[in-house]
Amino acid sequence: MSLHDDAVHVLETYDGQEDLRGIYLEHLASRPDGMWKSCEAGHVTASALVIDAARGRVLLTLHKKLGMWLQMGGHCERQDGSLAAAALREATEESGIQGLTLLPGGPVQLDRHRIPAPCHWHLDVQYAALAPVGAVEEISEESLDLRWFAYDEVAAVADGSVVRLLDRTRAALSGRVRG
Repeated sequence: MSLHDDAVHVLETYDGQEDLRGIYLEHLASRPDGMWKSCEAGHVTASALVIDAARGRVLLTLHKKLGMWLQMGGHCERQDGSLAAAALREATEESGIQGLTLLPGGPVQLDRHRIPAPCHWHLDVQYAALAPVGAVEEISEESLDLRWFAYDEVAAVADGSVVRLLDRTRAALSGRVRG
């Protein structure tokens, strides 16, 4: 299965955000290159919120280009076998933490946001990655900083999309249905 096919399957089976999910599926149906950075109409990206549930905290990166505290994530690469693999690769690369595992059940949230030209949109498929006990982070060249934040600190440092991702991740952790 190609990464494009995997993305279509993931989105077709994703439960929630129907309007946004439809935009993603329409994008992929009309653009065979819709997974790649070279697609100027926009492209699918994969990200993951790194969470230490036992200590009630999340790891955020101070994005080098945007100057914002965000979850780990980025562009899909040709060697990624799935969206989940892309999200896990990005989270591992940007956090430096080995042994991350994705929260079961697929993506936690979709987030579509504008990006500067020549491209126009990131169609982000967002997962949650659980940090192993004793995880030690290591800043990457893509970040200005890397820091753990308690759940109740996130709203003060990050934008609404990260806050919503944290809320949906916590709901998924507690077994509540996403919608």
